[in-house]
Amino acid sequence: MFRRTFWFTTGVAAGVWATTKVNRKLKQLTPESLAATAANKAIEAGHRLKDRAVGFALDVRANMAQREAELQDALGLHADPELPPTRRYPAIENRNKPKTYVIDNTTYSYNRNEDH
Repeated sequence: MFRRTFWFTTGVAAGVWATTKVNRKLKQLTPESLAATAANKAIEAGHRLKDRAVGFALDVRANMAQREAELQDALGLHADPELPPTRRYPAIENRNKPKTYVIDNTTYSYNRNEDH
């Protein structure tokens, strides 16, 4: 009698365990759960990629500054602390500003949008 009760209880416990396991797996395989899992993995991959890119950029900048210092030492170029920093000019001119021409000390502006 005890043997039958033991095996019956063991069978019921195994059935409950298997049913719970299967239901959890089915919930993980629903379209909503799969989409959420994929989105979370994509976000994590994006964060890892961003961290690596930032680390790479910092390494490049540090090595660039070190190499620039080495080249300045090798060429004997040292910035004078009393001089102002060099001014940078834009690579592209402002096309919205009308061009002006000076002829015989008279300034003429050329603007194609002016009424003639």
